[in-house]
Amino acid sequence: MKLPCITMLATLLLTMPAAAQLQITPPATIPSPPPEKQKPRPPAPAKKEAAPAPKPSASPKASPSPKPSPSPKPAATVIPAPPTDNSSVDLVFGAYQRGQYKTAFELATARAQGGDPKAMTMLGELYSNAMGIRRDYAKAAEWYKRAADAGDREAMFALAMLRISGRGGSLDKGEAVKLMASAAKLGEPKAAYNLALLYLDGQTLPQDVRRSAELLRQAADAGLPEAQYALATFYKEGTGVTKDPERAVRLLQAASLADNVDAEVEYAIAMFNGTGTPKNQPAAVALLRKASRQGSAIAQNRLAWVLINGVGVTLDKVEGFKWHLVAKTAGKGDPELDKQLSELPADERAKAEAAARKWLGSK
Repeated sequence: MKLPCITMLATLLLTMPAAAQLQITPPATIPSPPPEKQKPRPPAPAKKEAAPAPKPSASPKASPSPKPSPSPKPAATVIPAPPTDNSSVDLVFGAYQRGQYKTAFELATARAQGGDPKAMTMLGELYSNAMGIRRDYAKAAEWYKRAADAGDREAMFALAMLRISGRGGSLDKGEAVKLMASAAKLGEPKAAYNLALLYLDGQTLPQDVRRSAELLRQAADAGLPEAQYALATFYKEGTGVTKDPERAVRLLQAASLADNVDAEVEYAIAMFNGTGTPKNQPAAVALLRKASRQGSAIAQNRLAWVLINGVGVTLDKVEGFKWHLVAKTAGKGDPELDKQLSELPADERAKAEAAARKWLGSK
């Protein structure tokens, strides 16, 4: 089976920015929203740092109807949080959420010495991300391992991330896979998602697209937007699952509601073309505008097409060419739109260029 788009998806998602080898980024540094009283839930993965969600790409055509094919984005990361009824640990997590990392470190140290695995995981997080303490991957790995040995699934996943990147010890993909598998069995969605990518890539593990799809479904059902987006590409292309455009769109919608930018673009395109969902061009254009403002070059290119051609929206060439120029600076050039821009009256071209400079300068 040839899987050019999906294989590229896995390769990109598993590649660290600073290395050519396949790696998964370690835990992120941005804390999540405050937990619920008494039983705080682990915060969601960092949106921008890590990111696991597949990124669409498209070759511009002379038609205003956007039809990109997906490709991905960096893998999701984890911020371990200690969900427990223990009031002392609640204080640890509360301090962490408020950015009082030194206090969290002191409180977590006392709790960890008493054998609390969630406090151990918190110490691993603080050491790994230099929060209130000097970064020390070796100590982070030690605390993650103690917590993992005690059955903490967040620690298992965080330690797997360190092992697969070779931080805090020697690179050990075998141990990383075992840790991810254990965490996934215990219901950790980020572990299931990253394990799915390893099965998809076929380097660390034998390629198994069906198993990858199963793991993505597990993570998607748990509400992980990156997994929802990735699984949508599977249903869109019939990879490891029966092709199902309608289900793909439902997953894109779910990920889009969670502010996954790549899903917003794909969902907008599906609505614009009426693929797997009723056609709704005004809603599609509105979503393209949102994704464009969030920096998606694909959305900017597609928005440029519809504005310049007045399809599903009032024709506005100045605004359209503004987005074309903005997308071009992000590497999404479009020879056809360049040609149309050269034919634009000088005053309108000047306005479009000024608008693009203003947008780029305000970022």
